[in-house]
Amino acid sequence: MFQPKISTMPQPTGLVTPPAVVEPTAITLAVAAPQPASVPPAPSRPAVQLTPGTALALVGGGTAVVLVVGTVLVSMLLAVAITAASVAVCAVVLRSLLHRR
Repeated sequence: MFQPKISTMPQPTGLVTPPAVVEPTAITLAVAAPQPASVPPAPSRPAVQLTPGTALALVGGGTAVVLVVGTVLVSMLLAVAITAASVAVCAVVLRSLLHRR
């Protein structure tokens, strides 16, 4: 049950074709074409051109991202502060209830 089952490769059945014979062919040399005049290399990456509209869109997008991230962080901080205040109020109430007895 715990021993692996080793499968065996099935043996071919029927007719087996022999491998094809490769015959050598004659190689003819081509005449080398003359090299063209040297071409100046293209710049590796194009220069980025910012138009006023593109710059305004980038500034607007960046401002939106900063505002959204700031809103999320402030809301998380507010949630933590409200939770801490409620825990403090609960602690004071419990302390006063237990102290009366």
